[in-house]
Amino acid sequence: MATATKPWWKQPLRIIQPNLQVRDTTQIDPERLAAQLKEMGANAIVFNTGGIYAWYRTAVPYHTVNPYLEERENVLAETIAACHRHNIRFIARFDFSKAEDSVYLRRPEWFVRRADGEPEVIGARRPGPWPLLMNTCINGDYRSGAVAAPVLEEVLAGYDIDGIFFNAPGYMFCRCERCAGKYRELYGKELPQTAGELEPGFASRCLRDNMAGLYRLVKQKRGEVPVILYYQLHGEPLSARAETADLLCTEPQDVLSLGHAHIPEFWKPAVSVKLGRSLPDRPAPLGIVHSCPGMDWRHTGLPTAEYRFWLAQIPANGGHLWHSLTGVPDTISDKRILQTVAELNEQAAKVAPYMEDAVPVSQVALLWSAGPGTAGWADALINKQIPFDVMTPEQIEPDRLARYKAVIVPEGYACPEALAAQLKDYASAGGWIVAEGAPPSSGLIDLFGIEREIFLSEPLIASYLRFEGSANPLQAGLEQTELIAHRGRVAYCRPRSEACRVLATLVPPFSPLESVGAPPERASLPAPRTDLPLALRHAVGRGGALFFPFSLSGLINEYRLEEHYRLLENSVNMILGEERLVSVSSYQGLQLTLFRKGRELLLHLVNGAGRRPLMNTLPLHELEVELLVEPVRDGKSAYDVLQVIRGDRLQSRLEGNRLRFTVPRLDNWECLRISLRSDTVV
Repeated sequence: MATATKPWWKQPLRIIQPNLQVRDTTQIDPERLAAQLKEMGANAIVFNTGGIYAWYRTAVPYHTVNPYLEERENVLAETIAACHRHNIRFIARFDFSKAEDSVYLRRPEWFVRRADGEPEVIGARRPGPWPLLMNTCINGDYRSGAVAAPVLEEVLAGYDIDGIFFNAPGYMFCRCERCAGKYRELYGKELPQTAGELEPGFASRCLRDNMAGLYRLVKQKRGEVPVILYYQLHGEPLSARAETADLLCTEPQDVLSLGHAHIPEFWKPAVSVKLGRSLPDRPAPLGIVHSCPGMDWRHTGLPTAEYRFWLAQIPANGGHLWHSLTGVPDTISDKRILQTVAELNEQAAKVAPYMEDAVPVSQVALLWSAGPGTAGWADALINKQIPFDVMTPEQIEPDRLARYKAVIVPEGYACPEALAAQLKDYASAGGWIVAEGAPPSSGLIDLFGIEREIFLSEPLIASYLRFEGSANPLQAGLEQTELIAHRGRVAYCRPRSEACRVLATLVPPFSPLESVGAPPERASLPAPRTDLPLALRHAVGRGGALFFPFSLSGLINEYRLEEHYRLLENSVNMILGEERLVSVSSYQGLQLTLFRKGRELLLHLVNGAGRRPLMNTLPLHELEVELLVEPVRDGKSAYDVLQVIRGDRLQSRLEGNRLRFTVPRLDNWECLRISLRSDTVV
């Protein structure tokens, strides 16, 4: 296989994982499978190897052999060889989270115990002649020295695998003696009866301890083999997961089977990849997308338009595609899946040479937590095509903050005094803090320029936000209305000095909810104006703070009204001003990301317009793009704008440091490379 300056796993990847049913075993033709994967654009495969079932003749006791292996006992070795002949890397999938009941009967101490002492059985009511599966304990010997470790040694010694992926490696609540002893040793108290009562770090500690041992083993046996582990959008710190992995993957599953009212947010793949990219000096994360609309419907595919939209967000945000399919191509009956995978892989392959080593360009950072506030801001920033990065608590430090013009502190974000001091220093040096909700620390109260005495209101209904003053930057595009809808709690506060400008005030409720419509003759506002602030701008040093003493993200999450999106966009525009790097014709559902590679810019546009789940792709036409670029001396045609996927060049015009061009049509995804012509003088 071809060599390169970088290890293969640090190069652009397009992975296909056939989620294998054991009954697929006799239908796998390794050479045909490898050729099909190659034709679909894959350069790596994730293939079942060990754990629940061994897909080879194992010598490890209690490692259950795939019962369909008798007719194809060399399927693993043959598949590895066939993939390598087609220049496809082979990633071995292991899942030690479960085992058959036959193992439980002989080694019950290895398995999860419920509060009542009973084991956890998976699929007890499942139809068909299947053995029961039981959850294994993360602190037990099955997941370490008795089975997992010798299985890894066996495979690393006997098979030419290129990588290792641990499926379902996480903690499951267990009240066995091993877990009780560990909990007692760590915290000096007894293990609680329910998962909700656990100390916050226990699950993460168990996972790290288990994975650390397996990771060391892999590196001792074959140091060149990378280990791949999951990370979650909301979960343990990324840095903790990265301690025991070379590559990180995320799984923004599009679970339509939850029902229309509960389908995942449109931005989930984008933000998941942004989070993975937030770790410095790490390979780009892998984004796993299941082809099905839920595991309960895993034998059919997502609607094609929805599937394309979900997939495109992965490479458009700098991640690598990982397609998860139920079965091999010959056993997949929904052929739309195969066509869509091939199409997106072809597009990703075109973009990959340009995106390799490119870095995101963002002027805004969103402090990330598990709260709903981060979701509301992410929704609005993406829907208003404002590029942003996410920053986890452990990543906050002065040099990193200094990269951004604005840092957003969402409602409910934990902000101890040490962090408040960092944010104040950041603002004094020229940055801007945008925050909402009740101030979480006294240090931020000073930063916002408000009096220390704050009162929290009752939940308000039938209230409004009133814009104050002429030429109010928060009112841009809303000039024909004085009031926009408001609801929820308000942190009643007052500015401390004239340096704190009030940009919006509260119009209190005109009625309780039961009488807002009856009678209309009594709908007049009893207090049409107050001096209670809903938006304050405070200058601090060379920067400052914009503070909303209510939950703007909550309004966005709950109501999705355009005026709330516009208010949020205006708050960012007020800070960026003429320095905003990029703007585009605004469409709900259109996503924009910007990267830099040397002196080139790479602009991704992903079209998610329409009601989800997307039944059809609704093309967007005549998208006007404006970019802040380096001014040049040789005229209007100094920049070259290439549509990487379509292969067309676009006409552009340069006015000072503003480059303008029009994208005639956007179907699903396009990457635009903006580069200086070689004969251009800067």
